[in-house]
Amino acid sequence: MMKKRSTMHKILVLNGPNLNLLGLREPKIYGHETLENLNKNLYDLGKQLGLELTFIQANAEHLLVEAIQQTLMDKTNFIIMNPAAFTHTSIALRDAIATVNIPFIEVHITNIYSREIFRQHSYFSDLAMAVISGLGTQGYIYALRAAHQYFAQESH
Repeated sequence: MMKKRSTMHKILVLNGPNLNLLGLREPKIYGHETLENLNKNLYDLGKQLGLELTFIQANAEHLLVEAIQQTLMDKTNFIIMNPAAFTHTSIALRDAIATVNIPFIEVHITNIYSREIFRQHSYFSDLAMAVISGLGTQGYIYALRAAHQYFAQESH
């Protein structure tokens, strides 16, 4: 009898411009947690949940587009994405995420809807499975748990 091989779900955690400066950049707005610490916490939780996580942060739009496109080759199952400032400006990222047709959750550390008017529009929210905004870096944890729940429901 052949054993059924369990498939580990692959999740891309994608972070846009200036998120490499978490912990240093305007800590009153974005908090004191570093991206390195956040990624470690997500990795540890992902491991507990049986998920394989890949982390990409880029300040350049084309690198983020390429990372999204690469998900087709990597057989990525889910994306957790904080497009940061590109949330409000990037049609190229929107086109990339629409093209790969992979479920994703849009995450924002701050509540973009309570900030400056130019930050209150997202090019991604209408495509996203969910949007988590304003819960600090804890929003990423919620997104990862939601992805895990999504996979559990999908398998039934």
